[in-house]
Amino acid sequence: MITVSIVTYKTNLEELSQCLHSLTSSLISRIYIVDNSNEQYIADFCQQYANVEYIGSKNVGYGAGHNQALRQVIESREKYHLVLNSDVYFEAGVLEKICAYMDANPDVAQLIPNTIYPNGELQYVCRLLPTPLDLIFRRFLPKKLAKKMDDKFLLKEYKRTAMMDIPFLLGSFMFFRLPCFKKVGLFDESIFMYMEDIDITRRIHKFYKTVFWPEVTIVHAHKAESYKSKKMLRIHIKSAIQYFNKWGWFWDSERRRWNRQVMAAVEREMELTSSASKY
Repeated sequence: MITVSIVTYKTNLEELSQCLHSLTSSLISRIYIVDNSNEQYIADFCQQYANVEYIGSKNVGYGAGHNQALRQVIESREKYHLVLNSDVYFEAGVLEKICAYMDANPDVAQLIPNTIYPNGELQYVCRLLPTPLDLIFRRFLPKKLAKKMDDKFLLKEYKRTAMMDIPFLLGSFMFFRLPCFKKVGLFDESIFMYMEDIDITRRIHKFYKTVFWPEVTIVHAHKAESYKSKKMLRIHIKSAIQYFNKWGWFWDSERRRWNRQVMAAVEREMELTSSASKY
C-alpha cells in the first residue's frame, strides 16, 4: 500500500536505523534509499533490510533524488508514497492511522502530521506561502521586526488542534496519494534543495487538499543547516531565487489569495477557541 523514499547524503547510520525502525509496518511494500553521496557504507547497511532498495546516486539534490524512487513506483498499484527525511522517527501505528484518514478522505492528496523536536517543542511545519521578505530579506532585518514577520509566516496563532488545508507543508514528512503525481508531475529538479517542498505542495494544492493533520505526532530532529553553514545558506538563497523566478516575486495572485484563505481559517479557529474557553 505504501512506498517510501529517503534521500541520504553521508548520513549517520544510527539516525538512519532509527528512521527505518519507524517504518516497521505491514503496510509498507518498499523503501528506497536514494544515496546522493553514493557511499559504500550506506549500501552495505541497507543489505540487512529485505524491503529496502539502495540507489547510489551523484548529488542531484533533494527533489531529484526522490524522483528516482517515484519514477519506479508511479505506475504501480500502490496507493501512497511517503517522502521522508532520515532524521524523522515515530511510534508504531502512525502510518496505519494516516492511511485510515486518507482512505476516508479521497480529496486529500498530501498530509503532514503534528511534528515536534526531540525535546517535545512544537515544530511549525505548516506555513503561509512565502514572500521574498519572509525567506531572503528577513535574515537581515532587526530582530523585533523579523520575529513579528516570522510569527505570521509560521502561523504561530494557529493552535494546531484541528485539521487545516494549507498550501505549504514542510518536506520532512510528505505523505502523498501516489496517483496525484500523474496530474501535477514530480519534484522540480531545477530546485536543488529547500524550496522543492513549497513548489510541489502548491502544485498539488491547485487540485487537491494538502493538509496538516494533528491526530498523530512524529519527531523531526531538524538541523536548520542553512543557519549554520555558509554553503547551505547560499544553496537556500539560490533555491529561493529559482522559486520566486518561477512563481513570482512581488506579484503572485495565487499566493495572496491562498494566504488570505489560510489566515481567515486561523482567525475562525481563534474565535472558536475563545468562545469555547468562556464556557
